[in-house]
Amino acid sequence: MTLKHDNIKLTGNLIIKSDGVSAQDRDTILKQTPNAVLPIDMATLRVWDAYQTVLPGTAANDDLALIGGTFGTAPPKVEAGDLKAAGSTTRKLRLSYILPESYDPGETAGLSLSAGVVTTVADTSCTIDVEAYLLDKLGSIGSDLCTTSAMTINHTTLADKLFAFNPAGLEPGDVLDVVVTIVCNDGATGTAVTPTIASFDRVCDIKG
Repeated sequence: MTLKHDNIKLTGNLIIKSDGVSAQDRDTILKQTPNAVLPIDMATLRVWDAYQTVLPGTAANDDLALIGGTFGTAPPKVEAGDLKAAGSTTRKLRLSYILPESYDPGETAGLSLSAGVVTTVADTSCTIDVEAYLLDKLGSIGSDLCTTSAMTINHTTLADKLFAFNPAGLEPGDVLDVVVTIVCNDGATGTAVTPTIASFDRVCDIKG
């Protein structure tokens, strides 16, 4: 068969599938976009050990807080509260990390957090860490997929912290149950020491 239209000429058989493009065809046709950045809505963040509960507006006990900010003036963010002179304090949150439909199976996947300490750094240390567990949709859970160790955020300029996940066996639509932990140790009595996270982004290789 020969089909000609303007500058397009097709010689041979043309097969149009009614069920769309197969996974094999998709891999052949589409080019990978490495390290695509896909934001996570802060409104979906949860209390780490009470998943049915959204983050509180004030950090307390072992929970981080979601600070709404003023519309048009200050963006939303997550804070651990002012921890000056508080000694060693651990605060956490939980989130659902869903691999997008366009995720390239078995390729790069991770979580990027823009974080630091607002006003004054802790006089001892301040770190952030991530744990990520794959939910198998059958009521079971595997081992921690995060391959990156805790990183310091003890600096007043917020910076990206990328936590990589072991991508072996990961597929589009997989759901990772993730806990983010901040540990701050400050013994001074000076100005505010407020660990802060300004953004949460999925970073993964996609096609399409």
